[in-house]
Amino acid sequence: MQFHTPAERRTNRTLNLAALLFTCVFLFPLYWMIVTSLKPESDIFLAHPTFLPEHFQWESYTNQLFGADNNILRSFMNSAIISVATMIISTVLAIPAAYGLARFKTPWKKVFILLFLVTQMLPSSLILTPLFIQFKNLHILNTYWAPILADATIGIPFSVMILRTYFISLPKELEDSAKIDGCNTFTTFLRIMLPIAIPGVVVAAVFSFLYAWGDLIYALTFTSKPEMRPVTAGIYNFLGYQGISWNNIMAFGVVSVLPVILIFIFIQKYIVSGLTNGAVKG
Repeated sequence: MQFHTPAERRTNRTLNLAALLFTCVFLFPLYWMIVTSLKPESDIFLAHPTFLPEHFQWESYTNQLFGADNNILRSFMNSAIISVATMIISTVLAIPAAYGLARFKTPWKKVFILLFLVTQMLPSSLILTPLFIQFKNLHILNTYWAPILADATIGIPFSVMILRTYFISLPKELEDSAKIDGCNTFTTFLRIMLPIAIPGVVVAAVFSFLYAWGDLIYALTFTSKPEMRPVTAGIYNFLGYQGISWNNIMAFGVVSVLPVILIFIFIQKYIVSGLTNGAVKG
């Protein structure tokens, strides 16, 4: 049994209190968004705002499902198609690329790694025009392929960097043992290294999915048909010339972030494991 001195107990209480305070600060915007979505318009702009709704209203949520001006179910389906396809493309292409950069001595290896890092620094607006021209020549504007491929340009470099550090952290003796048992390089990678790297693959896949789910600029640029736009573009349905419907916007925000929250709740152990194990070596 481990005993703590009074000074250590005071330190632990202080750290726990500070952690609780920081958690409340970071979660307060989400709480305020939920509270605002449940208030009628007249209660939102009171001189002394309340931290709990005095008059509950659910119309801002029912409008998301049954409103004539927007169809959030259709938007959810569009976001799901774009995000899942982006996740599959990014993960499938990033896994062999990351393994090759981690295990093989190839010419210009450091240059490739540097280029992957540079792509993470470029703003999305910088490559909008080149991508638009390319997609127009390929005749894929106003199709799902345009935002899918555009989002993959963000997901692939990030996934490669995450998986590369994860593969580096795995002991090379596993590959040597598999080769002694008669496995070639491809079989060793497929049957030994890839199953061990599942936490890192899950992290790369999740972040690729989240990049695509939260995208707005590519969806608005490459798809002009309202019925094809994802859930992030639906917020414009509540921005009008007469004013902004804040409770509807907040309700829309609550509904749109639910998949993200559920993802982190159910696979947080894989995310933590993948990020911590992949940070051992660089």
